[in-house]
Amino acid sequence: MRKIIFIAFFLLFSAIVGISQIQLEPVDTDVTASTTKVGVMLSGVRLDRSYCQAHYEAMEAIRDKLNLEIVYRENVSEDCYEEIIRLVRDEGCRIIVGVSYDFGESMLKAAEEYPGIYFLHASGTGHRNNLSSFFGRMYQARYLSGVVAGMKTKTGELGYVAAFPISEVIRGINAFTLGVRSVRPDAKVHVAFCGSWVEDGPAKDASQLLLDSWPVDVLAMHTNSIQPLKEADTRGVWSIGYNLDNASLFPNTCLTACVWKWKTYYHRQILNCLQGKFHGTHVWIDMEEGIVGLSELSRHVDLQMKAKLQAARERLQGLEFDVFYGPVRDNTGCLRIDAGESMPDDEMLNSFDWYVEGVKIEGQRMGDA
Repeated sequence: MRKIIFIAFFLLFSAIVGISQIQLEPVDTDVTASTTKVGVMLSGVRLDRSYCQAHYEAMEAIRDKLNLEIVYRENVSEDCYEEIIRLVRDEGCRIIVGVSYDFGESMLKAAEEYPGIYFLHASGTGHRNNLSSFFGRMYQARYLSGVVAGMKTKTGELGYVAAFPISEVIRGINAFTLGVRSVRPDAKVHVAFCGSWVEDGPAKDASQLLLDSWPVDVLAMHTNSIQPLKEADTRGVWSIGYNLDNASLFPNTCLTACVWKWKTYYHRQILNCLQGKFHGTHVWIDMEEGIVGLSELSRHVDLQMKAKLQAARERLQGLEFDVFYGPVRDNTGCLRIDAGESMPDDEMLNSFDWYVEGVKIEGQRMGDA
């Protein structure tokens, strides 16, 4: 009997050791032995200090690790199908990355035509066997930035320069406002739509409208132009940035920024492509997974503000609260989300067409995209 027990123990111990050795084996890197060409389509320029640069820096960070040759295309238009064809046929790209929601229709069409090519669509919603779309829950970071802004404002009047009144932008405005009013219940957030993602002129006009018309002392933004940060800095108004940390450009007025951190996700997905493990899907990624967050807080954020921010962050991390948990009223006083209820993802993603209490829409589309 002792012999049987000993043999059984030995076999179990050997199995555990074997499993441990397998787990400690280095990842097979043969898939990176040869260079893979990746085509990246940007809606603006790669060094825009904003959305496109966040993608560019992420791709450059993984270039050597995965042995990639990256072909960038800047200022790509909404109808990008022919651009994709050129990247595949002329450049020999095996992976196509598109960073604009507007690229969706063209990328779906190309994915059907080229089943052997992998497609990664940032901010998209469609998917195929060879196409994944993905986005981060930036509204969670916006809520936290609102807590910072709400603690900093003295007038209780904040400004928000926004591109278009679409679901993505509206949920960001609302999340920011809920964050502000969690610490300053009487605050108002004045919103001006500039009608463009990338143009400086309309973004400047919208910023000036807000700063000229109300005693705004904190200015936030959801456009890829950094003109709102420049206008705030010129007037000595606090600012909340977006896409990329630009505190070094505006050290006297920047509080923090809601930033994208694409590197880890791109590394994982492109490695999956190289290993033949890619599965097309649509994902909306939580802040806890690291794809979105706040940049380092500037020296203008004091200890009391940091403590309040940490409490809000821990509340989100506890998973018993998200930004759009009821009760939530709209800016006409109507109860939109009941106490104890939460807003469904599909509604947040695709049909968010109302504003929370405290939002004041002051300027509609002031320019063309």
